[in-house]
Amino acid sequence: MIVFKSEQARYLGYVLALAGLLISLLLLVWGHRQGWLAGVIVFGAFAALGTADLLQTRSTLRRNYPIFAHLRYVLESFGPEIRQYFVESDIVEVPFSREQRTLVYERAKNLSDVVPFGTELDVYGDQYEWINHSIAPTPHHDENYRITIGANTAHPYDASVFNISAMSFGALSANAIRALNRGAKLGGFSHDTGEGSISSYHREYGGDLVWEVGSGYFGCRNQDGSFNADKFAENARDPQVKMVELKLSQGAKPGHGGVLPAAKVTAEIAATRGVPMGQDCVSPARHSVFSTPIELLQFIAKMRELSGGKPAGFKLAIGHPWEWFGIAKAMHETGLLPDFIVVDGAEGGTGAAPSEFVNHVGVPMHEALMLVNNTLIGLDLRDRVRIGAAGKITSGFDLAHTLALGADWCNAARAFMFSLGCIQSRSCHNDKCPTGVATQDPARWKTLDVEDKAQRVQNFHGNTLKALRDMLCAAGLNHPRELGPEHILRRVSPIEIRALSQLYPHLQVGELLENRERSHQVFRAFWDTARSDSFAPPAHVAELRSSKSF
Repeated sequence: MIVFKSEQARYLGYVLALAGLLISLLLLVWGHRQGWLAGVIVFGAFAALGTADLLQTRSTLRRNYPIFAHLRYVLESFGPEIRQYFVESDIVEVPFSREQRTLVYERAKNLSDVVPFGTELDVYGDQYEWINHSIAPTPHHDENYRITIGANTAHPYDASVFNISAMSFGALSANAIRALNRGAKLGGFSHDTGEGSISSYHREYGGDLVWEVGSGYFGCRNQDGSFNADKFAENARDPQVKMVELKLSQGAKPGHGGVLPAAKVTAEIAATRGVPMGQDCVSPARHSVFSTPIELLQFIAKMRELSGGKPAGFKLAIGHPWEWFGIAKAMHETGLLPDFIVVDGAEGGTGAAPSEFVNHVGVPMHEALMLVNNTLIGLDLRDRVRIGAAGKITSGFDLAHTLALGADWCNAARAFMFSLGCIQSRSCHNDKCPTGVATQDPARWKTLDVEDKAQRVQNFHGNTLKALRDMLCAAGLNHPRELGPEHILRRVSPIEIRALSQLYPHLQVGELLENRERSHQVFRAFWDTARSDSFAPPAHVAELRSSKSF
C-alpha cells in the first residue's frame, strides 16, 4: 500500500473527487454544459465510491484510504500475471516454469523446439539430473512404445507409455473434453475420465477411455450415493472403455473429498454423474464399498468381473506406509491382484483444493513410486502388476526419469491442458478460465476450437514420444522398459554424483517373503506389523501416538 508522509493525504483522492464534482456542478449550473456533464458523472462516481468507503465498516483499508485502496486491489489482481510475464525466471517452476510451458506449446503446434546457445540450468548445482549417453547409440526406431496391461484378462489393453491423466467433465469444459478425446483417438493413446464419470463429450469421438470411479460412484450410483453394480456394468462394458480404475486418493488433495456446489451442478453434469440438480454434489473422503485392504481387492476383482474381464486397478497417493503395506499383504495372502496401480504424486494438480493439502499433504511422486515398486518386487509380484505414475510430466526426460524409477507408463494432466492452450492463469476454481479449458461458462468454452486443439493434443503426445525415443537411442537403448534407476544421475553436491539406483534403496526380488532383516528403513519400521484386514495403524504406532513419543 502507498504510504503518505502527510496523514491528510490519505484522503487526497476523495477530496479531489469532491472538488471536481463541485466545480463540474457549478460550471454546469452557469451554463457551461459542453463537457461538464461528463465531469459530473465521472467525479460523482468517484465521490460516491469514496463516500461508500468511508461509511462501510468491513474494510479498514478502504476507510483509511478511500478511493486509493481500490488502486491497490487493482494492482494486486494483476500481480500473478505481472510476475508470470515480466518477473519470473524461465526455469523456476511455479508451478510450471516458462520453459516447461513453452516446450509443450511448441510441440503441440509442431514448431521447432530446439534451444539456442546452451542450457539455463546450473549443471554444477545440487539436484541437477541427466541421462548418460552411449558412444554406440542405437538407430532410430518406431517411437510408438506400448505396454500390455491385464495380460491375463479377457480384454488386455495395449497402452501407450504416455496418456492423459484424470480430469473430469465439470472440472474441464465440454470442448476441452472433446479435444482431449479426439486427440487421444488420433494419437492412439488413452484418456482417463476422472471421477466425474463418462459424459457424452467423452463418447463423441471414440477415443480410448480409462473409466475412473471415485468415492461418489458417479455414473454407477444409487440415489443414496451407494454403488450400483448394474449401472457400473452398463458403462464398463462399453467397447470404448478399455480399463476401469478405482480412485482411492488424489495427489493434490488426498484424504479430503470434495463438494461441487449446487449452483454449479448443471443439467449435463447431473445427468453424467447421476446426481440430482439443486443439491451439492459430494465426493466423500472415503469409500463405502470397502473398509479393509482385503475388501478393497475383492472389490477390484468385482469391477473386473462386472466389466466383462477388462483390466481393473486402483489409483492412490501414498500416505501412511502401513496402509499401502496392508494392501500389498492382502495381495500376497489372497492372490487377488489388481491389473495395475496408478501412483499419483503430491505435486499433482487440481481444479481447487485447500492450500494446506496442495502444499503439505501426501508423498511426492518419486518416493511414492519407488515405495510401490519396491514392495511389489519384494513380494515377487512386480511382473504381474503394472504401474502407472502421474506428477508434473511435460518432457521426454520427465518420462524417462519416471520410467527409470519403476513406472510402466506415465500420465499427464496439466501438460495436456497446456497443449489445449491453457496459460496457467490459475483461474480453474472461479469459472473464469481465459482459454475455455477449465470453465463451464459457454461464452468462454465455446471459443475453444475442438479440431484445432485435438490436433495439438496429438502433436504434443507424438513429439514428446519422439523426444523420449531420441534420448533412448542416445543412451544405447531400444525401449523404455530397458530404463532403470542406474541410467539417471543426480548431482548431490558440487563434487558428488549419484545414480538413482544409489540414492534410492532397492529391495531384492522376494525379499519381503523371507524372514530376515529388511534393507529399507520404512519396511523395517512398518512391514511386519501392517495388516491385511485393517487400515488401522500398527500397535507400536498407536502406542507411540498415545504416549506422544513421535
